[in-house]
Amino acid sequence: MSKLLLRNHAPDEAGRVHHVTPESAGWNCVGFDLHQLETGQSVSGHSADRETCLVLVAGRASVMAGDQDWLEIGDRMSPFEDKRPYAVYVPQGAAWRVRATSALELAVCSAPGLSGGLPVRLIRPEDVAASVRGQGSNTRHVFDILPDSKPADSLLVVEVITPPGNWSSYPPHKHDQDDGGAETQLEETYYHRIDPPQGFAFQRVYTDDRSLDEAMAVENGDLVLVPRGYHPVGAAHGYTGYYLNVMAGPRRAWHFNTAPEHRWLLKPA
Repeated sequence: MSKLLLRNHAPDEAGRVHHVTPESAGWNCVGFDLHQLETGQSVSGHSADRETCLVLVAGRASVMAGDQDWLEIGDRMSPFEDKRPYAVYVPQGAAWRVRATSALELAVCSAPGLSGGLPVRLIRPEDVAASVRGQGSNTRHVFDILPDSKPADSLLVVEVITPPGNWSSYPPHKHDQDDGGAETQLEETYYHRIDPPQGFAFQRVYTDDRSLDEAMAVENGDLVLVPRGYHPVGAAHGYTGYYLNVMAGPRRAWHFNTAPEHRWLLKPA
């Protein structure tokens, strides 16, 4: 099995399913944890040098972060409900705690905190920009939770819904080198969900010289690491794909480079 593919499995006693650190991934910035909590279960964290974005993928929770508390937030029980998520931004140095008030799927996204001067804030569904990208079988639906237009030090966080039989992160693009406004160097994780859950999707991660070239069959709850290269996703017929992207790198901007041989796909029909 590819080292870039982390399979879904039963949660541990603390409810954690996935645990990615810069050290375990062999890169510099992105950290990602996925928790599946039962009602009443809690998880907490604190980092002196990393910022965090807590994303309620599904379910409800009460959240404490810094000196603020929010009770019973969360408006969807599945990421496939066509509802924007709740999230909480936590700067470096601030402690946080999440208590599940229903079955809860919680993503803990982290990256280096640089300034430490940003406030804790609740990101409500109405704060999350929604858009449709592409056309035809390249159509996908995007929720920008923490884009580069919103305050953060390093993190970029986005959700994408890919309709059955469609492609996303497509035409293949990459963001693995710093080239001014043309491209930024960003590590990335893809947390995948599939509806119905017995389905699958495909993701390929590859470089121009093919020194990295992995094609993976992705199932519900799997996690894919993208250290570099292009990384398109295709959803199987009959199955809707969801993924949560976490990106971070030396410069907080999302500029990507489309694979030269596929740029013709960007031309208007």
